[in-house]
Amino acid sequence: MPKERYRIMKRYMLKRGKHGLDMMFRTATVQVNMDFASEADMVAKLRVGLALQPVATALFANSPFTDGKPNGFQSYRAEMWRDTDPDRTGLLPFAFEQGMGFERYVDYALDVPMYFVYRDGHYIDVAGASFRDFMAGKLKALPGVRPTLDDWADHLTTLFPDVRLKRYLEMRGADAGSFRALAALPAFWTGILYDPGALDEALALIADWTEEERQALRDQVPRLGLSTPFRGLTLRNVARDAVNLALEGLRRRARLNRKGEDERTALDPLVETIETERSPADRLLADYHGPWHGDIDKVFETQAF
Repeated sequence: MPKERYRIMKRYMLKRGKHGLDMMFRTATVQVNMDFASEADMVAKLRVGLALQPVATALFANSPFTDGKPNGFQSYRAEMWRDTDPDRTGLLPFAFEQGMGFERYVDYALDVPMYFVYRDGHYIDVAGASFRDFMAGKLKALPGVRPTLDDWADHLTTLFPDVRLKRYLEMRGADAGSFRALAALPAFWTGILYDPGALDEALALIADWTEEERQALRDQVPRLGLSTPFRGLTLRNVARDAVNLALEGLRRRARLNRKGEDERTALDPLVETIETERSPADRLLADYHGPWHGDIDKVFETQAF
């Protein structure tokens, strides 16, 4: 995208992590924005979203190729994020601490280095500067200038945790995929987060997960996907539970289409993944090694929509 802000990010990414440019130029995701009704509702949904984001990554894993060859990963996109500007990425461990709320997220955001300030139609490079200094009028590039609410909103768009808080919660863990996956992803999160019963069950599911376990899932899922070990089983078991929660949540929502079907039909790709124990990446690799005979161009012919 020929945007001025991306030129600033490109220069700064070279200084923070090894895969920032790969993330910018070689990966694609689909994100789902979920509403919250209150501060407490935000915290509950943020915690569930963060804990289950590796599950979403595994269910929607769709990036097993790099430079036309298998790369050994289920989601190479997710692997890129493991070494991209650590100041502004990750699982936000503080979100699971007592006292979590809007103020705690603001404190986190204030301490994330800035990228730019937008003034008079141009992006001014202040990469690495402190927003706290900006609030005090102490930016070297803009001495005496203090931020507006628009500057704060811009700054929030430069944070890239696995779930991003703005005026909504942005679920960021899934690879871009098929047309069916485009519908399955919001259905998955809607079923879990918008049904009170499903949300309560999801909170119970993750309640005793430790910070180390959550991080281990995030670290291993890009390569192992649903086969990632977890508490003597695999993540596939957790994914099955999560998909069942989503199915029940959508059933209770009972939003019907013109055929009288509820939203559970959108989850068919995930049900198929669980039942066959094959992710989208697994299916791509099977085609690559089978009927495609190693011809990566087939991915464009078969996956386009």
